[in-house]
Amino acid sequence: MPPTPTTTDRHARRAVAALFLTNGAVFSNLIPRFPEIKADLGMSNAIYGLAVIAFPVGAIIAGLAAAPLVRRFGSANVAVAGTIGTSLGVLGAGAAPTLWLFVTALFIGGAMDAVTDVAQNDHGLRVQRRYGRTIINSFHAVWSLGAVLGGAMAAAAIAVDLPRQVHLALSAAVFSLVAVIALRYCLPPSDGGSDTAPAAVGDVTPAPATSDVGRRAPLSGRLVAVLTALVLIAVAGALVEDAGMSWASLYITSLGAPGSVAATGFVALVAAQFVGRLIGDGMVDRLGQRTVARLGGTVAAVGMGLALAFPTVPGTIVGFAAAGFGVATLIPAAMQVASELPGLRPGTGLTVVSWLMRVGFVGSPPLVGLIADAAGLRVGLLVIPLAGVTVIVLAGVLRGRQTERSG
Repeated sequence: MPPTPTTTDRHARRAVAALFLTNGAVFSNLIPRFPEIKADLGMSNAIYGLAVIAFPVGAIIAGLAAAPLVRRFGSANVAVAGTIGTSLGVLGAGAAPTLWLFVTALFIGGAMDAVTDVAQNDHGLRVQRRYGRTIINSFHAVWSLGAVLGGAMAAAAIAVDLPRQVHLALSAAVFSLVAVIALRYCLPPSDGGSDTAPAAVGDVTPAPATSDVGRRAPLSGRLVAVLTALVLIAVAGALVEDAGMSWASLYITSLGAPGSVAATGFVALVAAQFVGRLIGDGMVDRLGQRTVARLGGTVAAVGMGLALAFPTVPGTIVGFAAAGFGVATLIPAAMQVASELPGLRPGTGLTVVSWLMRVGFVGSPPLVGLIADAAGLRVGLLVIPLAGVTVIVLAGVLRGRQTERSG
């Protein structure tokens, strides 16, 4: 039986949820402002496309610093500091009077966001271990709500003609304050950032819980293979998310739908992903990560595969929804298993998966674009069912039902 959560545990869970909410909301407040920033700074489409990748590039360059920062200062402190840094970067991007200041601010915001992402997931997994059951997917569901909240705030600010500098300053102040308040209720730092010994993962036997948990053991070929598989699972989830964000509207428009209908493709993906994360914790505890991932991969592959094989507007919207639902638990599962891999210093596995996943985010649009230019966007979007197949093949590195119960 899972342990009964203490008052401290319940407070910490709410605090981590608040951190995920702020992380989803901060950058989403900026995205709807991009068109006016592009116009104000006189950017061409090509320059704009290059400028906005400063955010993921900053995340990639700074991402590997997350693990040592978490070990040195504690995951909660790093998550809160990163939230404030991301908020300031987003504010700087919105207020930038020149292109180079815009790019610089986005770079800083992306760097801080990457560190926040690792730290909040690390702390969320600490809370999960104290609960003795899966709750990590619920945190990612709250992140999705935060993204919706941030977009709605931006839409409202635009509707009332609120200057973006004022709008983003208010956003930075509100969400920084939420993060600071949440810090009070987070768990205190502990040796190794963990409260229990790691559970067994796949065929890798966990190291015993001792005072030497922070020492690094020699890397084995099996450990590297497991970590590589976890990275590919996370990248598969990220690729599906980005395909919906970058290409859903364009593809549905190519099928003859008006813009208002075409936009529902990405909305359907995000909404279905939210539902999948909302029910994901219970599914994982009943079936295990491995089975849930394989079922999800099948739903994504079959749903989007049928939508591409028989292209219609309604069918394609349903296909994107199936893809979003199918990948809902992949990134949280890969992060959890990576964080508990024996033979790695605390935070290292989680940082590597998060960092390389962001590389996938940067590489996904050009990959789909190149295929689309050569063979059409319908062929380019085959990356979605292929991602589902990849997950089915590699899901063996995730935890099974019996492991979940005994872990």
